[in-house]
Amino acid sequence: MKFFLNGFDKAYEGDPELSLLYYLRKNEGLISPKNGCSPQGACGCCLVEMDGKGVLSCVTPMKKVAGRHITTTEGLDSFTQRVFTHAFAEKGAVQCGYCTPGFVMRAHVLLKKNSAPSREEVKKAINPNLCRCTGYKKIEEAILYAGEALREKKEIHIPPSSGKVGERHLRYTAAELVLGQRPFTADLKMEGALDGALKFSDHPRAKVISIHTESAEKHPGVVRVFTAKDVPGDRQTGIILPDWPLFIEEGEDTRYVGDVLAAVVAETEEAARQALELIQVDYEIKKPLTTPHEALLTDDVKIHPDGNLLSETVICRGNTKRAEKEAAFISRGTYKTQRIEHAFLEPECCLAQPWQEGIEFFTQGQGVYEDQKQIARLLGLPLEKIKGVLVPNGGAFGGKEDLSVQGHACLFAHLLRRPVRVLLTRDESIRMHPKRHPLEMEYTLGCDQAGMLTFLKARIIGDTGAYASVGMKVLERAAGHATGAYHVPNVDIQSRAVYTNNIPCGAMRGFGVNQVTFALESCLDDLCEQGNFDRWQIRYDNALTEGRSTATGQILEEGVGVRRALLAVKDHFEDAKYAGIACGIKNTGLGNGVPDEGYIKIVIESPTSVVLHHGWTEMGQGVNTMAVQFLCELTGISPEFVEVRVETSAQAFAGMTTGSRGTSILGHSIIHGAEKLQQDLENQPLKELVGNIYEGQWRCDWTTVPGAKVEKVVTHYSYAYAAQVVVLGEKGQVDTVYAAHDAGKIINPTLFEGQIEGSIHMGLGYALSENLILEDGIPQSTQLRKCGVLRAKQTPEIQVIGIEVHDPHGPLGAKGVGEIGLVPTAAAVANALYQYEGIRHYELPMGLKRQSKK
Repeated sequence: MKFFLNGFDKAYEGDPELSLLYYLRKNEGLISPKNGCSPQGACGCCLVEMDGKGVLSCVTPMKKVAGRHITTTEGLDSFTQRVFTHAFAEKGAVQCGYCTPGFVMRAHVLLKKNSAPSREEVKKAINPNLCRCTGYKKIEEAILYAGEALREKKEIHIPPSSGKVGERHLRYTAAELVLGQRPFTADLKMEGALDGALKFSDHPRAKVISIHTESAEKHPGVVRVFTAKDVPGDRQTGIILPDWPLFIEEGEDTRYVGDVLAAVVAETEEAARQALELIQVDYEIKKPLTTPHEALLTDDVKIHPDGNLLSETVICRGNTKRAEKEAAFISRGTYKTQRIEHAFLEPECCLAQPWQEGIEFFTQGQGVYEDQKQIARLLGLPLEKIKGVLVPNGGAFGGKEDLSVQGHACLFAHLLRRPVRVLLTRDESIRMHPKRHPLEMEYTLGCDQAGMLTFLKARIIGDTGAYASVGMKVLERAAGHATGAYHVPNVDIQSRAVYTNNIPCGAMRGFGVNQVTFALESCLDDLCEQGNFDRWQIRYDNALTEGRSTATGQILEEGVGVRRALLAVKDHFEDAKYAGIACGIKNTGLGNGVPDEGYIKIVIESPTSVVLHHGWTEMGQGVNTMAVQFLCELTGISPEFVEVRVETSAQAFAGMTTGSRGTSILGHSIIHGAEKLQQDLENQPLKELVGNIYEGQWRCDWTTVPGAKVEKVVTHYSYAYAAQVVVLGEKGQVDTVYAAHDAGKIINPTLFEGQIEGSIHMGLGYALSENLILEDGIPQSTQLRKCGVLRAKQTPEIQVIGIEVHDPHGPLGAKGVGEIGLVPTAAAVANALYQYEGIRHYELPMGLKRQSKK
């Protein structure tokens, strides 16, 4: 069989059913077509051009390629490559970049047929492709921009940038990302690398009687089969609580369907997966516990030795009983939110190889130093024998905090003394990694005759699934943000995380705060209806300001931007026929009595090369770009000289990239490290500083535990604030979202807008369509297309309004923006729908179709 690939003749005589994606990546070594969901054909990351049409290479067998012309981004002419690269980079249409080559090829096909498309035509064209980062708006802008340049045969010239704070400096490595040439973990190549595959439990709760691996061991190409007995160190993993075994042993109970029982390492991934099918497991099947209420009520079944209650957070201030008796109006309701999938487009992957007497691993995780610690324990090796290299990932949103395949890959490579790659399929990813917590929230909120809030009573229970992950912190965060962006003088809050046999729940953008905001803001609108209060005014009157306190009793001192945000959206709210409004607050940093810290190193390698080492994960949010801009702002060094590296050998420690804290702590650390460099540059040129190393660090250790009796409550060192208005059209559809967000100091306007737009897109899906349904602990579907992620045509207009209220504890006044973007969204949608339908929604998701009108 013959065909043409990027203009070259090709001959193929292999398996006719082999996917074109596999051929392009394995046989040809091309990395621009990405594997996001193969073979589901749902995401568009693998899109290529075939005879002028866009095709999904993961579902295109090689037998259909005969005589055809195939083009990938590598085969576009140099002018077209430059146009797309510059258009996407300048407009901020690339964040993590994993989906971007697929969008480029989709745009290329469109613009060849229609050189001047309308925005609606662009939306229609890209609708089959998914993006979890951007909210599509900047992709649409980039395609229109590129279309104009291609039509007029004009180069797009990137605007010059000093790289300093406040400039629309291009995303770090954007040029390589746009065309798919900056490798992700699965793109890395290593001579002699083997492939590993994992055998998961067939049941959420069952005793593993025996695991039969004999047939698998004899399968052609198999190098070794692994089980729990092969782990040389501590088999338990966990970010906070080590309760999650790398493998389940014979004689133990499984706790969910993502538990790993065995693994196969083979010469090829195909051989490893074939051998997996030969492993037989004998079980004693048991009834799973699948609701937190059931898990709390039973004394007979303990998912973990200490019982089924993982954690409880209690916050009591004032006298809620008296306040409830004296309240003029009271809103009561039980609000429920759903479990959802992170839907990052890059599935989990790790590549590990022998290194000196230990292991080097290439990870996409959210904390390379945290991964290093856990892997050292698993292998029974000292920390210095484990070297971790962070590969910027293709989206995470909290879902790559826990170890997934890193421990397995390192174990296999260590024992075999050969490189091993472990890559999950999309189905396996959905089955294995933690999700967003479904919460049930009983809320009672009261106010006086003037609409001033007087008390909140909240009972919150969260299904944390089979393992702890960070469930105790999510429910703690929910409690600490239970009063939202408002001052409530009397509170009685109980928040519990409960083990079940469901898929674990852990970190996800918002971290419990968007759940409680949905409940609180719904109650607030209900109070407005009872007392005939103005919905904007009640929020403005009760909003947090300097001198008012959060749910935990922390009295805010400076930098509170809620009212500024409300003023920014007031006209949009009042001018709309059907509109919902909600405010948001979101912490920066871990806080709650846990130290936040980070280190950096600045190495002057040559007169034109400055390496900045840090420990945070780039996952599309732009932390590496922030690093460059802080350094350039403080030293005047050209951004063209700066290279960013994240690897444990540099000992530039950072914790997990979570809590919207990366930019904040990194910025502080760079400010500290750049002080001496700045002084040296005043007296010497950069070329005379070659060989110098400048170290910086920052640590916040003054926060307090919620509910603790302390002289001064400081739950978090910093907060971001927001107000959002959701406007509906005449048919009840979401038409526009107006989002005013207080970022303290906007380091990069393009990246700031992109973070908020992407967050709102995620928040709208959370409000309307996303839901990962389990039946008896088993996902109804592991299809990405059934997760409910909104596509381009379903995403409304989004107008981002930047607010800057200087934060005294933020670097140059900056606050975290990675999560706050979706905190108010679902609540604002719910309140808008009530105005249209006259129906109060107590559960998410609320659906995309409207059936009645008020």
